[in-house]
Amino acid sequence: MHKRLHLQADQIEWLLAAHKAPARVTGGRVTARTIQFDLSPAPTTKISRVENLAAEIALLLQVSSARVSRENGALHIEIPRSDGRALRFLELCARAERDALFMRVLRMPGTALLGIGADGIPVLLRLGVSDVPHVLVAGTTGSGKSQAARTLLASLVLYQPAREMQLLVIDPKGSDFHAFAAAPHLLCPLVQTVDDAADRLEWLADEMERRQTAHVQRPRIVVLIDELADLLMQGGSALENLVARLVQRGRSAGICIVACTQKPTAGVLGTLVKANFPVRLVGKVTSAHDALVAAGVAKSGAETLAGRGDFLLIANGEKVRVQIAHLPVSDDDALRQKFFR
Repeated sequence: MHKRLHLQADQIEWLLAAHKAPARVTGGRVTARTIQFDLSPAPTTKISRVENLAAEIALLLQVSSARVSRENGALHIEIPRSDGRALRFLELCARAERDALFMRVLRMPGTALLGIGADGIPVLLRLGVSDVPHVLVAGTTGSGKSQAARTLLASLVLYQPAREMQLLVIDPKGSDFHAFAAAPHLLCPLVQTVDDAADRLEWLADEMERRQTAHVQRPRIVVLIDELADLLMQGGSALENLVARLVQRGRSAGICIVACTQKPTAGVLGTLVKANFPVRLVGKVTSAHDALVAAGVAKSGAETLAGRGDFLLIANGEKVRVQIAHLPVSDDDALRQKFFR
């Protein structure tokens, strides 16, 4: 591995020099799924020139893709590992539970463990605070979108007490969230039809009004909506209006919406998402245009992500690369046992 990394670094430097965009590889890091090279461009090198050479870099290194990104004032080239392995959620939990300080943070109201960042440090997301009122999870088939939702839910159920947080799960596919049917946090059984979704959301809108009148925010209610775009197309304007009311006014009543879609297009989601989901968890999408709609920021590079849990967490205009912890269906029994430990 060590020799191969040095060879790849030399190849990157050679190609950039050949295209009159000289830069030095000054370091990097290896994660479970990716290899990242840190670049120091020459003063005369235009960053846009390096970005436009991503396809040539991938071809030279014989990998499926190369992603050029700028983070914290530094330039990086990232490629997928040929021997990449999944990050198991329950293994990450076991590691986290050995750190008392980390667990204290994880048990703060609304906090979820998502996975690990490019630096190997676990990534947490705290739902329902002013900066994270609602979350959009977007990505095409194979991106790991439903997996990200499963991991977020599992973390909430494991580390947030039911008296402090309740769940409403709308799962039209009826395939990804069976393990949570036994969770003590559920307000009602898993919702799987459009009509039931409309009924539950209408009740929740009334509950929101009651809470706002009574100035109540506890217990928090986290609503997970899988396949938001399909649900809105089937439910029509009445259902869209309910979702819009909840995302516009829900935070003040302790209600947080986590909405998932594999169709992050402006035509499907319209202004509902643009105006009300400031935080995005974005996996691989099919085009730069879809990346713009899904991420809400230009040049996110979501179309070049590796898929299978490779995500960008975008908040306040900043991007954090996250490898979402994998929660396979084979772990569902172990997960259910942890619900009631």
